[in-house]
Amino acid sequence: MDRDRINWLSGWRAMFWAGVMAGITSTLIEVLLWLLFTDDFPGILYRDARLTAAMVLGGSVLPPPATFDAGVMLMAALIHFMISITCAALLALFTARLDTISVPFAGIGFGVAMYVVNLYGFTEIFPWFAQTRGWIALIAHGVFGLTAILVYRWLIFKAPFIKARSQTVLH
Repeated sequence: MDRDRINWLSGWRAMFWAGVMAGITSTLIEVLLWLLFTDDFPGILYRDARLTAAMVLGGSVLPPPATFDAGVMLMAALIHFMISITCAALLALFTARLDTISVPFAGIGFGVAMYVVNLYGFTEIFPWFAQTRGWIALIAHGVFGLTAILVYRWLIFKAPFIKARSQTVLH
């Protein structure tokens, strides 16, 4: 990999957008799987939002009831995207020297490692997350890692050169 081709300022932007896109994509996959394989949607979404918001707001927001609350949803989204962006940045930094073929496997592996850390490690601090363990959460974490690394790599290596080529043609 030609590291001289990386613009590090745009690299931080790419990490940010990779985290945002991976956070959105993994959530959409999780919602889709909940819709297909559970009969508790949107309750499960509200429950998970409360579990996440409780990291900052405290145990008073924990279910029951798992109902919609705009403040809880906003806090959960903020926490979710802060964690998503941080994890995407870590993933990008850890995989900077990988060849193209290894990248998807590293992304999925990172997502699976995040699942273990989040739902087995951090449950020591936030024990209420233990109830979210399962194959749907595992798949969503794998999708997160895959999406984060693919979006990052596309933004950092392809997008600047597409723009540069189009500017060259115009001049």
